[in-house]
This record gives sequence, structure tokens and C-alpha cells, in this order.
Amino acid sequence: MDKIAVLIPCYNESKTIEKVVSDFRSALPEAVIYVYDNNSTDDTAALAEKAGAVVRHEYQQGKGNVIRRMFREIDAECYIMTDGDDTYPAEYARQMTDQVLEKHVDMVVGDRLSSTYFEENKRPFHNMGNTIVRQSINFLFKSKIKDIMTGYRAFSYQFVKSFPVLSKGFEIETEMSIHAIDKNMYIENVIIEYRDRPEGSESKLNTYSDGLKVLFTILRLYKNYKPLNFFSIISLVLTIISAVFFIPILITYANTGLVPNFPTLIVCGFIVMAAIISLFAGIILQTLRQKDRQQFEMRLIQISDLKKFHNI
Repeated sequence: MDKIAVLIPCYNESKTIEKVVSDFRSALPEAVIYVYDNNSTDDTAALAEKAGAVVRHEYQQGKGNVIRRMFREIDAECYIMTDGDDTYPAEYARQMTDQVLEKHVDMVVGDRLSSTYFEENKRPFHNMGNTIVRQSINFLFKSKIKDIMTGYRAFSYQFVKSFPVLSKGFEIETEMSIHAIDKNMYIENVIIEYRDRPEGSESKLNTYSDGLKVLFTILRLYKNYKPLNFFSIISLVLTIISAVFFIPILITYANTGLVPNFPTLIVCGFIVMAAIISLFAGIILQTLRQKDRQQFEMRLIQISDLKKFHNI
């Protein structure tokens, strides 16, 4: 088992990967640096190997697929995840790893948004998107993570080996954050200086399509992790819709003793039935979620035992 593993997912980062590997070798000389090439069409893999990284390959396209492969294959006491585009300074890596190794933090978030991100990032819709995602997750999940979409993080062994990677692309950071919040993992924020990509280096993130994927991921995970809240909202909306159409019928009946709109009344009844079903679905799923939380805690004990076995 490695003491510290630096994980760098890469796709066509030949302009910056040598510098990134060299910077992290200087900042963390005891670390093993892994570069996972994701079907690059340039010299990313060769340049990373030349700079001293262990180069491996993931042939399923997408950052989420790369991280799934990394987390499965690599065992370490502490993991640093960064991007190969040289936007995250390596000098913060020591502070982040110390949080994991000394304070037993499960996930350290490299917070760009509290420092230079909004000045350095020249894509205004990215800035707005980061703000929307951060505020949405912190509101829905009652958390205080400062930067949801950052690609600069440190993880404990327990986090990496208990995190079920479901996302295939850039929404993976959102999934990580929500998983850590839901499972009551120990999370810390470290403010880092962010710098924009150097000239000639292009982002692989599509502002609109990837932004929509992130928003749908938040909605999906909110349904999965907080089913009672999710289905209660649906139940409330259905009840309000039913009441809006039912009240005029009730007023007419009170004034005339007649019910002129029987089809509307019947539809209102079906909508109320759907609202009740939705509420009970949320209650049942919440019970199953509680059982899953209990099983997860038992799995953490098994992972801790496995870590001790690796260290023997």
C-alpha cells in the first residue's frame, strides 16, 4: 500500500502534464504519481512517463470512468486527486494530505471559489454554474462545502474504498460531494489559488451539456439519498393541484347543491390518490435508506480491517 498516491486523470494534456507531474513530485517526494490516460490522441502518456509518473490507461471515455478505475486499482493511506491541466498548484498538496493522515479527514476539498477562481476563469457561465451547484447542494443536503465542482481533493482510504462511482463524466465531483455529506464523512475545506489553463490548453467540459448533467445528477441523488423529502414534495404539489380544481367545485356545491363538473371531481380524486401513494412511497424508501446506512457503517468497519491487513 502506498503512503500517498497522486491521481491524475488525463485526456489530451500534453502541454501541461510534464509540469504537473514534476510539481507534485517536488511537493510530495514520497508519493507515487499515477497518470491515467483516457484515450488521448497526443503525447500525454509518453510525456507523463518521461516525467516520472506511473502511466495506466482507461479506455472507457469519461472522467467518472477513469476515477472508477483509479479507485479500484490503487491502495493508499491518502489519495490526492488533481487535474492534468496545471490549474491546481501542487504546493497545497502537503496541507491537504496532512489533513487526511493526521486529522483523519475523509475528504479535503480544494476550495477555488473562495480565492481566485472568479477572476482567473474567463468563462462566465462556468462561474454562474459553480455558484448554482454549490448553493443547491448546500441547501438541499444541509452542508457547508465551499466548492462542489473542484477537481482538487484529498481522500482517505475509507472514502475511496466505500465510494460507489456511478457517474461516467464530469458530474463525478458532484457525486463525491453528496456521497460524503450523506454518509456523514469528515469533510474539510482548504482554500487554494486557482489559475486558468495556459494558452493552447483547452477545457473538455461543455458548459451547457455537462452543466445539465450535473443538475440532473443532483436531482437523482436527492431522490436516492432523501426519498422522503423528494416524494413529500411531489405529494404536496399534487395535493395543491387537486385543491386548486376542487375548491371551485366545493364552492358551487355549497351555493347551489349541485356538482356540475363530475369529470373534474373524479380527476381531483385520482390526483389525491397519487399524492397519497407518493407520500407512502417516500416513507417506505426512507426506511430502506436507513437500513442501507446501517449496512454502510458495517462496511466501513470491514474496510478499516482490510486497511490494517494491508499495513501488516
